[in-house]
Amino acid sequence: MGGKKTNLSQYKLDETATKEVKIGVVTSEWNSEVTQQLLSGCKETLTSEGIPEDNLYFIQVPGAFELPVGARILDDKYNLDAVICLGCVVKGETKHDEYINLAVAQGLMQLSVLRSKPFVFGLLTTNDMDQAKDRAGGSRGNKGVEAAATALQMIQIKKELKSASRTIGF
Repeated sequence: MGGKKTNLSQYKLDETATKEVKIGVVTSEWNSEVTQQLLSGCKETLTSEGIPEDNLYFIQVPGAFELPVGARILDDKYNLDAVICLGCVVKGETKHDEYINLAVAQGLMQLSVLRSKPFVFGLLTTNDMDQAKDRAGGSRGNKGVEAAATALQMIQIKKELKSASRTIGF
């Protein structure tokens, strides 16, 4: 998908529902010049869509590896509708980036499936810092905005399907 431009920010959340929605955002302190830009775009998107600031919960964790645990801690405390995880792992001379990225992806997927709510993967996985900056408000947009849009879309999908009748007894 390299080079292909896509916009994941197309969503429509029922305005009356936004007042009730509670969302957590976990941000990695590592590569903070990038992650703070992701956080800024994410927060701006959520508030502009009508999510009250009192319904937004934020924590920081030391690095990307800690994102899933931070997400669970935040969800345990506030019983959220979605948790957005923001971080940045830049490829180095070793394979550490592969291990970190895979661990975060698997951890967030497990939480999503087990808790039946979105734990959004907003982790930049770039080859260098220039690519990261391009994706944190630079020429490639802000992936924090897209992570917020993903959370809002998933909340809407869950709400719509929850109101549908259940036919197999679950």
